[in-house]
This record gives sequence, structure tokens and C-alpha cells, in this order.
Amino acid sequence: MIDAPAPAAPAADAAELTRLAKAHAFALGFDLAGVARLGPAETSAAFDAWLDAGHAGTMGYLARGAEKRRDTRLPLPGTTHALVVALDYGGKEPSGPVARYARGDDYHDVMETRLRELHARLERDAGRAIPGKPYVDTGPLLERDLARRAGLGWFGKNTNLLNPTLGSFFFLGALVLDVELVPDVPFEADRCGSCTRCIDACPTDALVAPRVLDATKCISYLTIELKDEIPVELREQIGGLVYGCDICQDVCPWNVRFARPNRVPDFAPREFIAGKDARSLARDILALDDERFRAAFKGSPMKRAKLRGLERNAAVVLANVGIAGDPVVD
Repeated sequence: MIDAPAPAAPAADAAELTRLAKAHAFALGFDLAGVARLGPAETSAAFDAWLDAGHAGTMGYLARGAEKRRDTRLPLPGTTHALVVALDYGGKEPSGPVARYARGDDYHDVMETRLRELHARLERDAGRAIPGKPYVDTGPLLERDLARRAGLGWFGKNTNLLNPTLGSFFFLGALVLDVELVPDVPFEADRCGSCTRCIDACPTDALVAPRVLDATKCISYLTIELKDEIPVELREQIGGLVYGCDICQDVCPWNVRFARPNRVPDFAPREFIAGKDARSLARDILALDDERFRAAFKGSPMKRAKLRGLERNAAVVLANVGIAGDPVVD
């Protein structure tokens, strides 16, 4: 006699597992947690159009996995839901020559470690293995799209996800799972209103329209992703920014009101960066050799630019702020 299939888990089980998943997320230090059902990505067409417009510059890797990116079920077949989390990295910390997100340890490692532990706890709660995988900017997954669907916020005009209690200084991660969870209500409201402070403040006019970023003009792209020389016409606008840029977030009223000090030890500035102004940091970078670079930036997201890229950035910054005094003038 063939046994009948086990009945589907009752809704209460899914609700309880959802409650436990979010409780684990907060216990592990995440600041936001929500659930989204996987399926067609609502922003995939806009993302494809952004790529077609050339706004990604030399970031050719973004075009890979296009089919998977259009449907969030495809990166890991069989998965049905995502637990989407956010981790604040301290937008209230003082501005400086390095963007706040990059001053400490690599957020990919920090977030993935916590998401893997969350996955393990959820499996213990369910009493079985749950197929799943964490994503933190590492796969063909539009995490910002999932975050909005999970109720975590709306797309700001600076293209960042904005949350009405946190602002935008946070990392996003998603744990995609083959398990039934209760989805949250998507965040439908646009709370930017008529504000254009982020667009107006961008030194290079990289925000070419509300929610449209031309990365080829963005200081973060120019100082991190671009491997060639920084275009001469954009160098002066970089000012004293050695790595990354927070300007469009700094001026956002939601961040002015709700940004928090950093409370994650992993994101505290490392010794090589801490307390240095643009001139001091640029000069110290130019004094590095390969061995000292590897030691200073072990486990840092700033390794992405490599020593050559940081040296290029440092030279541009020193041309702007001056080596030991007044800015250089022609």
C-alpha cells in the first residue's frame, strides 16, 4: 500500500516559522527583517534599460545572469521565499575621505556570516534541512526589489532604499529559502515627495533623473569600480574623497533625522583610516608598498580598488586639496 502524501503544513506553522525567522534576525543584530515571495522581479525591465543606456560603464559583470535576475526564483531553483534583512552601518558617523560603509570590515563577510547562522537556526526550528542560500551583492538577485516587496522601504531619488525609521545607511541581504513563510505587505508609498536634495547635491550630476544614476559620473564608481584613469573633467569634483561617496545620502532629510551612530564593531574604522583627513590618508596611501597594503586592508572592502586604484585616487585628491597646504592651482 502506498502512503498518501503528507498534508501541507498548516498556515499556523508558516506564521510561526516566519515569527521565529524575524526574531532570529533581530537577535543576530539585523535592524530590519521582512519576507517576500519569490517570483518575477518588478524592476528587471528598468534595470535592463539602465544597462542598455550605458549607465553601468565598465561594470560588464552586471549584465551576466540577466535571465536569472528577471525572476528571483531562478538563482537557486526550488526556492519560494526570501527573508530580507538590513544592517545599519552608522550614517551618523562623521563624513570623511572614505565612505562610511568601507571604513571597517567587508560587509559581504559580516552579513553572510550572520545569514548563515540565521539559516541554521531556522532549520533547527523546522526540524529539517531547508534548502537555501544567502545573497549579499554576490549574485543575480535584485535585492533592493526584494526589500521593497518585503516591506522594508521605498526607492529614493538617489536610488538607495529608504526606510522611514532608519534612512538609507544600511546594507541589504537576502536569504532565499525553499520553505513556506508569510510574506509582508510591500512598501508602496513614495515618501520623497517633491524633494530633490540628493539630485541637487551630487557634485558630478550623476543623478540624471529621479531614481536614475549614471554610474559613469558617480564618485563611488570613479573611485572604486573604474580601473582606468579618472576623466580629467570629473577630477576636481571628487574633492577630498579617496574612496566612495556619501553626499547623496548625507543631504537626504530621512538620514538627517534618522541616521544612527555605528554600533557594529566590525564596521568601526580600521587603524589605517581612523581619524585621518583627506590629505593625510592620501599621503599615507602613496607611501604603501604591496605588503603594507595587504596588511592594512586585509578583510576590507577597499581591497576592491587594489593598491593601484587607491594610488590613483590619492593622487587626484592631493591635486585637489594640496600636498601640504593650499589646493594646487594652474
